[in-house]
Parts: sequence; C-alpha cells; structure tokens
Amino acid sequence: MSDITGGCACGKVRFKITGPLMGMAVCHCLDCQKTSGGGPVYVAIAGKGTVEVIRGEPRVYVCKGDSGQDVGRTFCADCGTPLYTDLGPSMPITPVKVGALDDAAGLTPSMQLYTASAPPWHAMYDGVPQFPKAPPAGGPPT
Repeated sequence: MSDITGGCACGKVRFKITGPLMGMAVCHCLDCQKTSGGGPVYVAIAGKGTVEVIRGEPRVYVCKGDSGQDVGRTFCADCGTPLYTDLGPSMPITPVKVGALDDAAGLTPSMQLYTASAPPWHAMYDGVPQFPKAPPAGGPPT
C-alpha cells in the first residue's frame, strides 16, 4: 500500500497517512458543523500514530470531547483548512478530514455519527449505520 497524502488549500501544510484506512464516517456533531460551516464533516478513519506532518506547522485548537478528554482539532494557521483530529489518548483512531486528502475517490461512508445533532436538512445515507452520538464501545462497524 502506498501512503495516502493530503494537505491544506494554500499548500503550506502537507501530511501523509502511513497505514491503511479503517473506513469513512459522516459526523453531524455541533463541533464538526462549525468546522464545516454548516454541514456534516466527512472523515477518513486512520489508525492513531499513522498521520505524519511532512511539511509546515499546523495549529491545534483544543476543546473537551464527549469523553471528557481533550480533543485537538488540527488546521492550517494560514488558510484555515481543517486537517485531522486527535480524539485523546484512549482513542485508537485519528479522523482525517476527507476534504484535505489529495484523492478520496475510493471512499464511501460506512457510518453516520452524532445524528441526534443533525438539523433536518442534513442528508442521511440510506443503509449506512446511524448513531445518535458516538458508536458504542468496541468500535464502529466498518
């Protein structure tokens, strides 16, 4: 498998994912709606420790997640492009914003998260598992 690459809109930050992706999620939480400017955020699920910045110095906005842990939302300080999220030390995954990937053509949603926060105009995918908040312990289906 070759590395999956991505970066911000202005090109100052570049990253690569060095392991296989575990799926793709659509997140409707309020924080993701703010990040996207209104709609849900589409994320590729990478293993923790597989996202490596190869150029630039992104910034991180830290807030509390539903778990009570600090969540770090990484973005380009120059153009504002959201890149990926660190969900805290106990989570084995890193959600990477699909819009930051160089090629996302092979990805399709495998789960929909925080659907309880979605306004009625957010489109839902028929046949794709929906979770009112985060998936149950033990991990989401892939």
